[in-house]
Amino acid sequence: MRWRFFGSLVLIGLLVGMMIGRLTTPEPARLIDVQAVEDGLVLRFNQQTAYREELIDGAYALLLQARGSEGAGQLRFNGENIRWRVQPAEHGLTLHLVALRALRVQATELEVGGDWLLELRPAVD
Repeated sequence: MRWRFFGSLVLIGLLVGMMIGRLTTPEPARLIDVQAVEDGLVLRFNQQTAYREELIDGAYALLLQARGSEGAGQLRFNGENIRWRVQPAEHGLTLHLVALRALRVQATELEVGGDWLLELRPAVD
């Protein structure tokens, strides 16, 4: 009888702890939109997100801690075509920028009207 009582207390404590943990965990950022502008790419999020940039064999990869949908497109910069693609990854989203030549990208963060913007300005080597 004691084991059942203590077992039920442990189970209730575990469930209450999980509920509290769920309530205190912040909601991850959400990618709202990706827009190709004349001199780069603008990513719009509902809140600030953490990101990490990587250069892989001349291509540019941006690892985002955010949720969102897949997308792909193309932009033109200095007569060069640059293709971009957003894909889900293990811990969020990945944005790839690929051109025929090696890319350098400058990322700028802005907050506009409650949304968080990440502007990517490419430079082709």
